[in-house]
Amino acid sequence: MRIRQGLPRRAAGRRQWLRPRWAAAVIGIAAAAVVAFLVTGTGSGPTGPRALTSDEANRLAITRFRNYQAGGRAVTITVPSTAGGLVITGSIDYRAKLGYGVVHGTGRDTSSDGLIEWTAATVHVHPMANAPAEAPASPPGSDWYSRPLQTTGSALDTSLAIALSLGNDRPDNAALLPQNGATWTGQDQLDGHQVDVMTGPDAGAKPGTAGTVRYWIGSDGTMYRVQVKVASEPQPVIIDFDTEKYVPVQPVPGVSPPP
Repeated sequence: MRIRQGLPRRAAGRRQWLRPRWAAAVIGIAAAAVVAFLVTGTGSGPTGPRALTSDEANRLAITRFRNYQAGGRAVTITVPSTAGGLVITGSIDYRAKLGYGVVHGTGRDTSSDGLIEWTAATVHVHPMANAPAEAPASPPGSDWYSRPLQTTGSALDTSLAIALSLGNDRPDNAALLPQNGATWTGQDQLDGHQVDVMTGPDAGAKPGTAGTVRYWIGSDGTMYRVQVKVASEPQPVIIDFDTEKYVPVQPVPGVSPPP
């Protein structure tokens, strides 16, 4: 997914989403672009915000590590846009740092539809006139277009980067989370799971940036949803986990997976 040489050049105006309009970095560097988003749980329990308990801090600290331990997770990524938005349905391999799925436009035409595979540095797209509901288990062998993952100007790339950053090979420091402003905001029911909604941390646990991201976390630290409000969009990025079956991610043919 990092190659660009030799890939077909797209025709002018062929696919709008090959050149996204706005972007941001992964959650670890998103503090400058992201603002807090208030979530009200649908559960009947008490509401916050309040300081995290020790158990809550521990669960928040391990939630990204849980994704890494699992190897990969099925994801549904809802990308906001005033033109109608995009929905990516697929899987992320958190050990290989590789995502793959199918893109469908919502509230707009199908010019953005197709397959997508990405790393933290590169995006490959495979436009399709009639994109399937699910991405094929093996990526097609040709007709892929490659470009760098944008750091400015792309709602799509913001969402891809955030989703990819939600796995880590070690837990965060639970003792530092409350000091950095992480809070408990409420309880919710999500796809049959009782969850706690907590703010922060960003991926780098930087002081002053907790609250820019909200996590729906189960009793064992499993991450079920992440919601991020980006300053340039009225609607949040929403990443839901395990709404589909996880399919192991295979690299685009001829492209080596990231080191």
